[in-house]
Amino acid sequence: MLDTLKNRIKQGYRTTEYPKKTIALPARYRGLPKISQHSDSKIINICADACPQDAINIEKKKVDMGRCVFCGTCEKLSDGQFIKFTQNFEYSVANKEHLLTSGTLPDLAKHSKQHFKKLFGRSLQLRQVSAAGCNACEADLNVLATPFFDLARFGINFVASPRHADGLVVTGPISKNMKTALIQTYEAMPEPKVVIAVGSCAITGGPFRGYPEVSDGLDSIIPVDLYIPGCPPHPLTNLHALLTFFKKNV
Repeated sequence: MLDTLKNRIKQGYRTTEYPKKTIALPARYRGLPKISQHSDSKIINICADACPQDAINIEKKKVDMGRCVFCGTCEKLSDGQFIKFTQNFEYSVANKEHLLTSGTLPDLAKHSKQHFKKLFGRSLQLRQVSAAGCNACEADLNVLATPFFDLARFGINFVASPRHADGLVVTGPISKNMKTALIQTYEAMPEPKVVIAVGSCAITGGPFRGYPEVSDGLDSIIPVDLYIPGCPPHPLTNLHALLTFFKKNV
């Protein structure tokens, strides 16, 4: 017991102070992309042709973050002249059309439904379903339970049964084999309920988009209230989205 107490005093307080204090991620982190509207058309076409996700809209000079896997190919090819990934990890949206962006996003807090904040502002129980995911998004959701992030201090927890859940968190491209299980989980949840799509696979199908074995996105199966793009989204991206969308004062 004494050794445990000594170790605790030695380690000190490890939980992040975010969102009360800003936090800087490593320089190699790729966050919200910024697009230059004055780039040469040749550079834009080169980036669009090389994009493995067909995420670049040439006419609008925008990037679809729902498709983007943040690989950085476009930034490297344009040397940052067309697209540059910033350190900003706060890029979740309430409306799917807002994922097509030039680098500016609407305020998520203003676009969240106020009755959600009233209902779930103090307690939010989530059921997570991995619908054929690769376990990357799942891992970065699981890490929210560690002492550093300590999601439970905000009154947000993951539960085992959909009957105990307020919200459904879905990861993965939603294969045919998982579609029925996903729908049954959604139907088992009591009203009112919310649905959160995490990662490019859940939002658009990700790298598997267009294949008959997977869906065209979670919103083609059940209604979605919150989109958290990324491959995978950083734990802080997930944390920001949950707190901004559901909490009144954090």
